[in-house]
Amino acid sequence: MFAREKKIFNVFFRRKPALMLLGLFHAKQEIYASSLAKEINCTYSHVVKILQQMHKAGLIEFVKQGRIKLLKLTKKGEKVADHINQIMNLL
Repeated sequence: MFAREKKIFNVFFRRKPALMLLGLFHAKQEIYASSLAKEINCTYSHVVKILQQMHKAGLIEFVKQGRIKLLKLTKKGEKVADHINQIMNLL
């Protein structure tokens, strides 16, 4: 169990994954992986890889609408994003 927690911990203390979570947290409208990739200036494939890790950790949900998978933070994801946002504001 500790190894799994450590792995996701390491994900969020890198810049791009933290920006992805904050992008979802501050989104004013529905958002999907390619728009998130553009927003944080990252490749689509890298974004998808990180999103899969976030999904496994219970931080995001994929909501399928037709051919598009929209991204949504879970309650746990909102809490984590809020804390990261607070840390960024303190820095």
